[in-house]
Amino acid sequence: MSPLPQPFAPRDATDADGPALARLIASVFAEYEGCPFVPEEFPELAAPASHFAGKGGRLWVVEAQGEGVIGSLAVAPTHVPGVFELFKVYLARAHRGQGVAAALLRRAEDFAAAAGGERFVLWSDTRFTAGHRFYARHGFRRVAGLRALHDVAATLEFGFERAVRGARP
Repeated sequence: MSPLPQPFAPRDATDADGPALARLIASVFAEYEGCPFVPEEFPELAAPASHFAGKGGRLWVVEAQGEGVIGSLAVAPTHVPGVFELFKVYLARAHRGQGVAAALLRRAEDFAAAAGGERFVLWSDTRFTAGHRFYARHGFRRVAGLRALHDVAATLEFGFERAVRGARP
C-alpha cells in the first residue's frame, strides 16, 4: 500500500486533543440510532495522551486541513502478557476507505510488536457495523459473548482479536 499523503499522516496525540477527539467520537456516534455521546462517560478525554501513556500505551490522531482531528486509535498492554488492547478506533465517515485507519493500525502494530505484543483485543459497540467491516478486512475475528457497559445508551459490545503482525515468534 502506498504511504498516505502527508496531510493524513498519524501523529502522537496530545492532551490538548481532547476536545477534538470528543467531537470526532460524537460524530461517529451520531451515525447510529440510539447512540448518544455523553461526555461524562469519557473522562479520559480530559487528558487523552496522558491517559494512554499512564497505561503504558500510545494514542495517535490524524488531522485533515480545515477539519481538525478526523481519526484516532490507541493501544495499551493488558494485564495478560503479550496481549495489547486497541481503544478509540474512530474515523470520520468522509475519510473512510482511504487507508487512514489502516495507517493508524500499522502504528499500533509497530508499537505492540516492539513491546513483545503477540495478540490484539478490542471491544466495539454492536451497532458500529462500519468498524466491524474494517476489523474483518484486517484479520480480526469476533470472539464469543457480549460485554455490557451499563451506560446511557445501554451499550453492548462485541469482542474481537487477532495476532499482532510483526510479533516475534
